[in-house]
Amino acid sequence: GGEAREIEATLIAVGNGTTYGGGMRICADAEMDDGLFDVTVVGECTRTTLLKVFPKVYKGTHLTHPAVTVHRVSSIELAAAGVTAYADGEPLGALPLTATCVPGAVRVLTGR
Repeated sequence: GGEAREIEATLIAVGNGTTYGGGMRICADAEMDDGLFDVTVVGECTRTTLLKVFPKVYKGTHLTHPAVTVHRVSSIELAAAGVTAYADGEPLGALPLTATCVPGAVRVLTGR
């Protein structure tokens, strides 16, 4: 096991790729082949701050905002009362949720 952290967050996004939701670069620096998830955490912030930061998500420039931190992990467990986890916009169910990044688990065949 790794380090356990208890945090207050407005949003936590776990990504192996850079984008979700129609081009939002929420995990802008994620690399699909590094064996790690990028965990983008938007800490507690006011609605006004969130509205200022949100447009930056489309360019990936939100990562420099003081309320935003990024962690790289091979696995993660998220737990919070009354929170539903989503994947690709579809509800997975109530937390807790454990996810593990498995390097090389998916093969993609392309034409030559």
